[in-house]
Amino acid sequence: MDVLKEKGLTPLRVILGFSLLTTTLHYAHNVIRAADYPPVPGIPLLVTQVVVAFGWVLFTVFGWLGYRAYEQGRYPRALAFLLVYSLSGLASAGHFLVGVPRIPAFWFATIFTDSAAALALWVFVTWAWSVLNRVTSRDQVSTQH
Repeated sequence: MDVLKEKGLTPLRVILGFSLLTTTLHYAHNVIRAADYPPVPGIPLLVTQVVVAFGWVLFTVFGWLGYRAYEQGRYPRALAFLLVYSLSGLASAGHFLVGVPRIPAFWFATIFTDSAAALALWVFVTWAWSVLNRVTSRDQVSTQH
C-alpha cells in the first residue's frame, strides 16, 4: 500500500465526515431560515435558498468525487476535487461580507466549523501533494540513473 493510502485515508475520512456534518447543518439552516441571514442586495430570498441548496449538492459531489479518486490512487485528480469541495466551507464565511447574521449561537458556530473543516482539508491536500511530489521526484531521479 502506498504512503498516501496508508497514512492519508483515515484522516481524509475524518475530515470529510466532519465537513459533511457541519456543511449539511449550516447549509440546511441557510435554506430553512434564510430570512435570518443578511440578504444579498438584489437577490430574492427564494433565489438565495435555491442557490444555497444547489451549491451544497454541487460541492458535496466534488467531495465525493475527490474521495473516490483518492481511494483509486488517482491523486492529482482527487486533490483538485477536494480543493473545490473545500470551497463549501470557505463560502460560509461569506456571510460576513454582507453583514453579521443574527442567529442562535449554535448556528453561528457552524459558520466557523465550516471554515475549520475547509482549512483542515487544505492542510490535508498540502500534505498529500508534498508526499506525492516527493515520491514523483524520487521516481524521476531513480529512472535517470
